[in-house]
Amino acid sequence: MFCNKSFNFDIIVVGGGHSGVEAVYSSAKMGRKVLLITHNINSIGELSCNPSIGGIGKSNLVKEIDALGGLMGKLSDLSAIQYRILNSSKGYAVRATRMQIDKNLYKINLLSFLKFYKNIFIYEGEVIELIIKNNVVLGVLLNKGEKFYSYTTILCNGTFLDAKIFIGDIYKYGGRIKDFSSIKLANFLKKFLDYNYLKTGTPPRIKYKSINFSKLVKQKSMFSKTGYFTFFNSLYNNKSLPQINCYLTKTNSITHKIARDNLYKSSLFNGLVKAKGPRYCPSIEDKILKFPNKKNHQIFLEPENLSKDSIYPNGLSMSFPVNIQKNILNSIKGMEDCILIKPGYAVEYLFLDPNNLYPTLESKIIKNLFFAGQVNGTTGYEEAASQGLIAGINASLKFNYRKKNFFFLSRSNSYIGVLLDDLCNKKIKEPYRIFSSSSEYRLFLREDNADYRLTPLGYKLGLISNDKWFFFKKKMHDIKYAYEYFKKKRVFFNKIPLNCEKKNIFKNYKNKKLSIRKLLKNPLIKIKNIKNYLILNKKIKNNIFLKEVEILIKYEGYIKKQKIDIKKFNFYKNIKIPDKLNFNKINGLSKEAKEILLKYKVIYLKEIYNISGITPSDIIILIIYIKKHCF
Repeated sequence: MFCNKSFNFDIIVVGGGHSGVEAVYSSAKMGRKVLLITHNINSIGELSCNPSIGGIGKSNLVKEIDALGGLMGKLSDLSAIQYRILNSSKGYAVRATRMQIDKNLYKINLLSFLKFYKNIFIYEGEVIELIIKNNVVLGVLLNKGEKFYSYTTILCNGTFLDAKIFIGDIYKYGGRIKDFSSIKLANFLKKFLDYNYLKTGTPPRIKYKSINFSKLVKQKSMFSKTGYFTFFNSLYNNKSLPQINCYLTKTNSITHKIARDNLYKSSLFNGLVKAKGPRYCPSIEDKILKFPNKKNHQIFLEPENLSKDSIYPNGLSMSFPVNIQKNILNSIKGMEDCILIKPGYAVEYLFLDPNNLYPTLESKIIKNLFFAGQVNGTTGYEEAASQGLIAGINASLKFNYRKKNFFFLSRSNSYIGVLLDDLCNKKIKEPYRIFSSSSEYRLFLREDNADYRLTPLGYKLGLISNDKWFFFKKKMHDIKYAYEYFKKKRVFFNKIPLNCEKKNIFKNYKNKKLSIRKLLKNPLIKIKNIKNYLILNKKIKNNIFLKEVEILIKYEGYIKKQKIDIKKFNFYKNIKIPDKLNFNKINGLSKEAKEILLKYKVIYLKEIYNISGITPSDIIILIIYIKKHCF
C-alpha cells in the first residue's frame, strides 16, 4: 500500500483530505492504479474543524455519495458517537441527519477501507510542480526531486495552497496547525490558472474534564429516531458505538465586551487577514459586529472522541491572541475554569477559480488535470467529498480512448449536481456551502431517496457491488409492491385511530371506504394509524421500507406542482426587471437576496441566475411579485 519508489500510475491524487480520499477510493474501485501523495500520512481523512458530518443540505450530499458507492456515509456510521435529526418538525425535504464523529476512529476506519485495495499506493511528500507538456499534465514533481507520472492528476489541496495561519498579530505559513503550506505548488499554479484568496477559521479546543457540565443544557443522542447514512447498513452489520451527550451554553454581555474591547487585536480586524470568510459560519468577532443588539449566541460543546479528551465549542471560531481567547472562554457559563488545549485561528488560503472547470471537474486550461474540494472555493467536508468522488470517477473514465466518456450530475437529479453547476457557473466570492434552499428541486432531492436516484448510476460505473445491487433491486421491488397495494387496498376511515380533536378535519372522509394511498396523502395520517390493516398481507407486514412508501405518496402532489413551477422558472428568464422595483418590499425574499439585488444593477432576470447567494426560491418569489405588481 505504501509507495517508496518512482513508477507510473493511472491516476495521481494530491492531498489526503475528504476530497482526496473519495477520489482515490472511487478510482481504485473502477480498477485504476492510484497514487495518493500527502504531506502527512497520519493526517489522511483528518476532520480538521468540527467533529461532525451532515447537517442542512450537507446530509443530502453524504447520502448521495453513499448511493453512488462512495466512502463518507460508511465511515460516518462506523464512527458516530451521537445522532441528531435537524428540522425534525418540518417536512422530509428539509430534514437533515447530523452525526457527531469520533475523529480518531474515522481515520482508523478510513485506512482499513483503503488498505483493502492493492491498487492504492500512498506516498508522503510535497508536490511542488506539475509535469506539463503541450498543455497536458503528465505527472508531478516533488520537493526532493522525485517524479511520478500518470495519465490523469487530481489536485485536492484543500486550504493548503499558499496558506497562512493567524492568531492575533502573529502568523505563519500552514494550512492547519503543525502542517505545512504548499507555497511552491501555489506559485507554480498561479502561472497557468485564475486564482484568489479565501478565509476560514476554527475555534479553540478545550480540555473535556475542565468543563462544569452540571451548569449546562444536555443534548442527548437521537439514535433511535435516526437512520444510518449508508443505505446498505444491514449488509455491513454495523452496531452503534456508545452514545455521548453534547451540551449547550451561551455567550453573555461579559463575553461580548471582552471581544469588542479587543477587536483591534484580532487578525480578522487588524488588517492581517484580507480575504472573505464563510458567511454562514461567522467568527465570534463577526457576530459581535453584525449583531450588536443580540444579548447572547449559542455555543454547542461537542466531544471530539469517545475518550473525551477534548471539546469543540461550535460557534466560537476566533483569531484573538491566546490570552484573550482564554478570557473569552472563562466568561462563558460552564467554562469558568476550562483549560485551553489548542487556540482558535484563522487560515487564509489560495483557491483556483472553478469557472475554469468543466462539470466533470477537469480543467478547461490543462488537459487531464482535475480539481476537487476547498481548492475550488467550497467549505465543508461534505462538499469536498462530493467533488472528490466526481473527479475520481471522471479521471478514471478518461482511460476509455474509444469513447468520449464523462460523468456529471444535473441540478434535477442531485444536490451534487447543484454544487457542480453553481461552482462552474457562479462567481465564487466567499466559501461556498450547500443548503436545501440551493436546489429548486428540493422536494424531490430528499435524503430518503438518494439511492433511488443515483444507485443505478453507481452500479453502471462499477462503484456498487453485486450484493448492494441485489439489495437495492429488492428494495425497489418491495416499494413498488407496497405502493400498488396501498393504491388498491381500501379501508373504512371510521376505523382509523386518530386523536378526537383531529377527526373534525376529516368530515368528508366519514363513513367512506378510501384507498390507503389517498389516506396517506393527508399529512395527519401516518403508516402507524393504519397498521392494523397491514397485517392482513404478510408481504406488506414484513416490508421494512413502508416509511419510504409513505414519504413517496405524501410528496407526489408537491413534486408535480414543483415541476410546473420550474417550467415557469425557465420560461420567465427574459423578464425585464422594472427600474424602480423596491426589493425590500417583496415579502418572502431572503435578506441576503435583497442585499445582493440592491447592490447589483441587473436588467433582466436571467442575469440573477448566476449570482452567488441568490437561491431558486428567491427567483420564483421575484417572478411572482413582478407578474402580480408590475404588469
